[in-house]
Amino acid sequence: MRLVICAGPSTTGKTAVLRHVIGKLQAANKRSAFLKIDVQYAEEDEQFAREFGMPTRKVYSGELCPDHCSVMVMGDALEWAGREKCDFLFVETAGMCLRCSPYVDGGLGIVVLEATSGMNLPLKVGPLLSLADVAVVTKIDRVSQAEREVFRARIQSVAPEVKIREVNALYGIGIDPLIDHVLAAPEVNGPLLLRGNPPMGTCTICVGKKEIGWKSHFGVVRPLENQAFYRGE
Repeated sequence: MRLVICAGPSTTGKTAVLRHVIGKLQAANKRSAFLKIDVQYAEEDEQFAREFGMPTRKVYSGELCPDHCSVMVMGDALEWAGREKCDFLFVETAGMCLRCSPYVDGGLGIVVLEATSGMNLPLKVGPLLSLADVAVVTKIDRVSQAEREVFRARIQSVAPEVKIREVNALYGIGIDPLIDHVLAAPEVNGPLLLRGNPPMGTCTICVGKKEIGWKSHFGVVRPLENQAFYRGE
């Protein structure tokens, strides 16, 4: 079985891209499973189950960052997809924590970015892009050729090794090169490790402390006029 993790900001077209990929794999008699990770609402799993008759699951991260939730449930998800005798497990994550990477070594990492989101977006999404294997650029029909070239250059400046694939996710134009990457992904073998180093931080805000101002908190804190530092025991 092969693991494919698809991440990216909201509204970029992650689900549309995966719909074309899964449809083409199914036409080639490949069996896929789909896991959707979101914060509080998703229906993509239900759509895929109806459209493809495939095994699907969804998890709401709730108080967890979606990327962290993905790490927590990935082991169970691989076992579930294995029991379903699938050739591929596709994980679509909201990927909203821009400090972290949702990808794992031993799987294929795909980030989906929309060309209409501004030329500086590739500079803002951190490991979501820099640690991906493939960057899929959607909505290319809505920008000029010059804007597409600048967007592509910005991606390459952040992640020189990433493979860039421009697609029209609405009609599936440009999907075939992405299928090649999916088919070439390594088979899952042994324990998987998170790609990249998670940020070392203890956050009292994340665990419910509401007071405003760094002096009311401990762990890694950040004043306005200084860099982050550790405060407390």
